[in-house]
Amino acid sequence: MDHWRAAKRVMRYLQRTKEYMLTYRRLDQLELIGYSDSDFAGCQDSRRSTSGYIYLLAGGAISWRSAKQTLVTSSTMEAEFVACYEASNQGIWLRNFVTGLRVLDGIERPLKIFCDNKSAVLYSNNNRSSTKSKYIDIKFLVVKEKVQSGQISIEHIGTNSMIADPLTKGLPPKVFHEHTAHMGVVSFEDIQI
Repeated sequence: MDHWRAAKRVMRYLQRTKEYMLTYRRLDQLELIGYSDSDFAGCQDSRRSTSGYIYLLAGGAISWRSAKQTLVTSSTMEAEFVACYEASNQGIWLRNFVTGLRVLDGIERPLKIFCDNKSAVLYSNNNRSSTKSKYIDIKFLVVKEKVQSGQISIEHIGTNSMIADPLTKGLPPKVFHEHTAHMGVVSFEDIQI
């Protein structure tokens, strides 16, 4: 019966949002920007965290993901760092893909990935790992290598500006709509022609 209720809820959501669309803007300078977020131990059964990331180009989302993390983390910082790791892998692939399409004239500067956890940002830019988990250490080495080689930069952003929040947690309606508008998702009525 729970599956039936969930299916009905999804159908009601789709009915309410059928007038929404993903939009893009003409900008003087195209830049690929990533946002990475995580909840902490949000799954009631497994206590696994949910990672989410979104990449924007021309003011609209071009890639996003929300998924339960494959390992159990012991702190918010570790959960956010795992989300940064996953976002960095997708970001490198996406940058290579967009560059291959010749949409951008190559991207020499590091790909910006924003994270709202200061400890995870500091950890990403640090030269040594301090966890006792082998899985986190491996992810740390991968991210550290990408940061040191100039492929990515993990930067802090305020929690109120983290537009990946809807991918990892429930939000009040006003905040949810503000974040989705920053993703480029707008109502047909709101489009100014």
